[in-house]
Amino acid sequence: MRAMLKGIAASDGVACGRVYRFVEPDLRVKRRSITNLDYELNRFHQALEAAVSEVETIKTRATKNLGADSAQVFSAHIEMLQDPEFIGAIETQIKTEHINAEVALAGVAATYETKLKALTSTYMQERVSDLHDVTKRLTAHLLGVRLPDLALLKEPVVVVTHDLIPSDTVSVDAKYILGFVTDLGGRTSHSSILARSLNIPAVVGTQSATTELQEGATVIVNGSRGTVISEPTKPELAMAKQAMQDRTANMKRLATLRHHTTTSQDGMGVVLAANVGTVNDLPNILQNGAEAIGLMRTEFLYMDSDQLPTEDEQFVAYRQVVQSLAPRPVVIRTLDIGGDKPLPYLKQKPEANPFLGARAIRQSLAHQNIFRSQLRALLRASAFGNLRIMFPMIATLDELRQAKAIYDDERTKLTAAKVPMGKVKVGMMVEVPAAAMLADRFAQEVDFMSIGTNDLIGYTMAADRTNQDVGYLYQPYHPAILRLVDRIITAGHAAGIPVAMCGEMAGDPIAVPLLLGMGLDEFSMGAGSILKTRQLISQLNAKELQSLVETVLNSASTSQEVVTMVQAAVPDVLNQTD
Repeated sequence: MRAMLKGIAASDGVACGRVYRFVEPDLRVKRRSITNLDYELNRFHQALEAAVSEVETIKTRATKNLGADSAQVFSAHIEMLQDPEFIGAIETQIKTEHINAEVALAGVAATYETKLKALTSTYMQERVSDLHDVTKRLTAHLLGVRLPDLALLKEPVVVVTHDLIPSDTVSVDAKYILGFVTDLGGRTSHSSILARSLNIPAVVGTQSATTELQEGATVIVNGSRGTVISEPTKPELAMAKQAMQDRTANMKRLATLRHHTTTSQDGMGVVLAANVGTVNDLPNILQNGAEAIGLMRTEFLYMDSDQLPTEDEQFVAYRQVVQSLAPRPVVIRTLDIGGDKPLPYLKQKPEANPFLGARAIRQSLAHQNIFRSQLRALLRASAFGNLRIMFPMIATLDELRQAKAIYDDERTKLTAAKVPMGKVKVGMMVEVPAAAMLADRFAQEVDFMSIGTNDLIGYTMAADRTNQDVGYLYQPYHPAILRLVDRIITAGHAAGIPVAMCGEMAGDPIAVPLLLGMGLDEFSMGAGSILKTRQLISQLNAKELQSLVETVLNSASTSQEVVTMVQAAVPDVLNQTD
């Protein structure tokens, strides 16, 4: 059925392909009386075999993308699916109660869950989540429905989903994703950031994609305009295919800039860095010509596990990143959980507003055992390259000083133990308006600052960036935001330290001329935006843009006025980035 949807243009480009609905199926089961027990037992064993085969495939993909340690959880799932006691209990239920296999499975799983929760061993209690996953997968096979899993994709598709969370995509193989379409989200949601980092067209916030787009339907996703067309006409298909060819040709042209430094038309050099979530992102950022890693989000290392990663597990991951980029700098942010990134195995009190609650550095200072373990792993990894450590969501000087004191304490202990370490620069993210207003004081106490615009905009505009009802308030070009950014850069330079930006604004073609004119030292963004931004900066005159910045800061009152001023100042250059 033909449909035309409008959403938010989240990642540029046009994609055309068949829909893969990444939507949770209805797994409710009904009790049925069984007369042919042999048939039911055979059906149960066929479902078991199919589930084991599926998990083995996922494990192979996860091992390739995430490493053997992260894939071990799937070994536990296979063991459970092949456990004679578990299988025997379900068979007994089918035989004695004359009930269908899915109901027998639910009953046995409930009994196992009760037993696991009663054990004092934390390890055994944590197996409850494994039991849930195994039960869900086996139930899906018994009901004859597909349990969506991006790790099982075998051909390129357009992924249509309600929303994406980080754990949905940790083992995805990007070559099978043509485009993303979501019901929810904005330009700074996880799905948007992922799409831009992979250079995949995406439209988010359509409200109704999962209800209007059917499995297998052909769709055109226009990530530049924010439109989705289902069952397109032949002329529309032809235009989409031409746009895809043009985009491929442009990407080949941009690829010639991969090994270039980033310099403005008048010779001002800046650093173009990449934001990454896992070691799996490394090939992509190197292919896209990143000069550094400006932000590595360590929380995905914690979220891709059912328990806290050990110090050694963290050390191995951090060392791989630092070593792969050496001698280029790698900025690793300490754990930023809470808000939209809770850890299920870390007990947290319910909060009315978690985005303003116990998250990021607040969690680290409250759970110092976790914080100290991470700092030790980072310091050990620093011996293998150019590491910089960054503290997130700093609001007060007391928080910064406490975090630095813990860092200094752990470094002193490792030094006494004669553990090899490199020279490490310590910095902070400026994403709380209070820190932005006191940037001159903070700049005296750190080696660098990095502006986290995703949260800075949300906190300044008092708007939850994940709430579509107030999405119109997420305005990176708002004069208030630009004044804060300029204030931070000026404060950093006055203190003699570099200032970076690791929010999505850093790769925004409207914002880049302003940031260049303000003197931003480092632009860190999704890997897919690096080469386009390098081309843009090479055509801009940084010194001339200083007058544009002065005009915008002194005269603009609205976001639209800022956009109009930038477009008037550099129209030809911006037209080339469309």
